[in-house]
Amino acid sequence: MISTIAAVAPDPTGLQTLWFLLISILWLGYFVLEGFDFGVGMLIRTLGKSNEDKRAILHTIGPVWDANEVWVLTAGGATFAAFPETYATLFSGAYLALFVILFALIMRGVAFEFWGKSETSRWRGTWEWALVIGSALPALLWGVAWANIVAGVPTKILNGKAEYAGTLLSLLTPYGLLGGVTTLLLFLSHGASFLALRTKGDLHDRAQVLAKRLAPIAAGVVTLFVVWTILRQNNAQGVEWLSALTLIVAAIAALAAVVRTGVNNGQAFGASAATILFLFIGLFAELFPNAIVGRDGDPTLTLSAASSTPYTLKVMTVVAVIFVPIVLAYQAWTYWVFRARLGAEDFTGVHSPLDLIGDHGGGSDAVEVPEGS
Repeated sequence: MISTIAAVAPDPTGLQTLWFLLISILWLGYFVLEGFDFGVGMLIRTLGKSNEDKRAILHTIGPVWDANEVWVLTAGGATFAAFPETYATLFSGAYLALFVILFALIMRGVAFEFWGKSETSRWRGTWEWALVIGSALPALLWGVAWANIVAGVPTKILNGKAEYAGTLLSLLTPYGLLGGVTTLLLFLSHGASFLALRTKGDLHDRAQVLAKRLAPIAAGVVTLFVVWTILRQNNAQGVEWLSALTLIVAAIAALAAVVRTGVNNGQAFGASAATILFLFIGLFAELFPNAIVGRDGDPTLTLSAASSTPYTLKVMTVVAVIFVPIVLAYQAWTYWVFRARLGAEDFTGVHSPLDLIGDHGGGSDAVEVPEGS
């Protein structure tokens, strides 16, 4: 049984519930969109057999990767404004883990910008490894983090509130590590599926072969994580039906990705995205109405205890109603504009971004020109 705060805290209000849902949607968008970015970054050396291949791989996500990261920035900012106690607890108690993720994301961004600044193999190899590691670490650690947030972390009462009381090693539980491996393999498979959809020629063929190999592995690990998560839901209320249902749908979607990979790339990518979507919907459904769950009877921080004032939530709601549709429309337009398939042949003779402008290079008219390419 969960003790102290969780037992006496009131149920969340309508605005608190609304902002829990909105923040959850921001995380869902981040994991679906940034998930294939992580996968592409991890695969650049595996699938890229030449500089032309690697440039094509970078260009598939060049115009969108930084916009995809805005989702997590917005999720963090919304959490700070709507549930400041949650933000303070996570970003102070789990500071080291979040710092590792932040450092990896910074190195990943620098790698995108610096890879094309020199043609030497040592220079490009260095930034390719920075991209691989900078993509793999967050893909792993986000899974570890959210598995622990849902399953429970060490907490204590401080100033009348539940506060995180563990260390980085406290997060490395068997269930937490399985969550990390699940997101790592799922994002890797998601990235391979994305490259099979967005590339052409030999690069497309290699991406499709790899996607067919990765999809069954990812599906197996996702299924194991889903089973463990449902079996672990053994509190006084029993299995939470919405969480269990969506987790089962995630496992089915993972199986659908296996079936459709190599048959229909669009459907395979959609099934991969649905796997990520329903997997995290299941985790967020289990978390509600809590913000941070205590481990083994430790105190739990509820949404009502972590929330800002009703006035703050009302103002945030008005701002979200005005600006969120604009942002979504702009990002959708970006994906539509940069939708062309790319291959190594589009970058023959290309040595710098200037070669992609006008008639200087061999790129097609649809080739994107990301910064630092």
